[in-house]
Amino acid sequence: MYPGAHAATDPDRPAVIMAGSGERLTYGELEERSIRLAHALREAGLRRGDVVALLTDNTPSAFEVYWAAVRSGLYVTAVNSHLTPAEIAYVVEDSGAGALVVSAALAAAAAEVAALVPGLRVRLAFGGEVAGFADYEAALARCSPRPPADQPRGADMLYSSGTTGRPKGIRPELPDRQVHEEGDVLTPVVARLYGIGPGSRYLSPAPIYHAAPLRYCASTHALGGTVVLMEKFDPELALRSIERHHVTHSQWVPTMFVRMLKLPAQVRNRYDLSSHRVAVHAAAPCPAEVKQAMIEWWGPMLLEYYSSTEGIGMTFIDSAQWQRKPGSVGRAVLGELRICADDGRELPPGEVGTVYFSREEQSFEYWGDAEKTRSARHPEHPAWATVGDVGYLDDEGFLFLTDRKAFMIISGGVNIYPQEVEDLLALHPRIADVAVIGVPDAEMGESVKAVVQPAAGAEPGPELERELLEYVRARIAHYKAPSSVDFLAELPRTPTGKLVKGALKSRYASA
Repeated sequence: MYPGAHAATDPDRPAVIMAGSGERLTYGELEERSIRLAHALREAGLRRGDVVALLTDNTPSAFEVYWAAVRSGLYVTAVNSHLTPAEIAYVVEDSGAGALVVSAALAAAAAEVAALVPGLRVRLAFGGEVAGFADYEAALARCSPRPPADQPRGADMLYSSGTTGRPKGIRPELPDRQVHEEGDVLTPVVARLYGIGPGSRYLSPAPIYHAAPLRYCASTHALGGTVVLMEKFDPELALRSIERHHVTHSQWVPTMFVRMLKLPAQVRNRYDLSSHRVAVHAAAPCPAEVKQAMIEWWGPMLLEYYSSTEGIGMTFIDSAQWQRKPGSVGRAVLGELRICADDGRELPPGEVGTVYFSREEQSFEYWGDAEKTRSARHPEHPAWATVGDVGYLDDEGFLFLTDRKAFMIISGGVNIYPQEVEDLLALHPRIADVAVIGVPDAEMGESVKAVVQPAAGAEPGPELERELLEYVRARIAHYKAPSSVDFLAELPRTPTGKLVKGALKSRYASA
């Protein structure tokens, strides 16, 4: 299904409610406004397979853009709003976007991006004026509210950083069907596992440029539920939102659990959470003690899944199963799990190897990177795909992850790749050698640390640490920058010059 089906039967039902302000977008409004924007994009020359880039804060208008693209056979690329203008421009340009729609809340960055990517056919801004962009409302007003006769189904094309630090677009094949026709993979899973439907209110506290918030909100719309969208996450506001908006379902990353658990008991117990039935979590490993504390507080409503932006497969585990098998991320509910050795051999239960999902529908590619696309496939079974995670299956088919890609850092549910920071620091005149690793962090799961071998004549200490942190933060998004710097006389390398990061990570993990 799609929102138009619900607009036809109940146009006044809220599709989106902003958790803080209470602003609402009904299904009738979502349907009409997405139709008008679809016409505007088509009049500008965008056709099936073209790309609409979206730079936005959490706001109802974002879903108008999403559904306009999806009902037009277009790809929609939601861009991380915390990137620098140069990084945003890279994603917009690399995706081949023909249109860029932005929120006026991000006007300064958007104006810089417009100057860096001059070849866009469409530039629209909602929520206010943005230099270099046409008015979104004016564009909608001059277009028809009647749906086009042809509405081919589009898809998202989201970016996930590669091991070199450069983001890579994950581009699925477009389905050969109309937007109203059945065939979506995620939505039936969301309905079956979580029970989301027309009476549901789904709290989404995370930025919607991330894959899970964007896709789960879209599935909620397809199923006729109401998205309660937080402007940004705040632990007490999240609890207040559950009470105020009678939230039935929600989705979190473990960092959010930690921050809510750190609230004073009188604050945590202040709010009526009785409407809340299902709390979904994913995106990063959840410490066992944190998950157990949440189950004791909210009851056995925690449902965990493991998946990826690539959408190669999915596991699922409920609270009762997790208490029986703590640390597991569940059994496969989309695709079939395979654990393979480096040579491709399938391994038996209990043996650690690369995690693959086998699905006949493995049809994504890393945009512009044929080698990365090839390396994600099993060498002998092209329907088996991996994102490089490592783990093992037990005798009942429950998956336990033992690593999260090679040395990827997951901080607050966000994937950070060290290579980009290392490359930035490698040529700094006061650095001889550098490694960037994730170190345990009680709140964020992991935090980013730079381990530096100072150049000759450079004095290690607080002054140099401050200089290096400021140097990085001035050049890349702050969430990717190290929060601390340690100094060593020499970094561990093999005789061939390969950095032995495992030794560094083990040292900090044991500390």
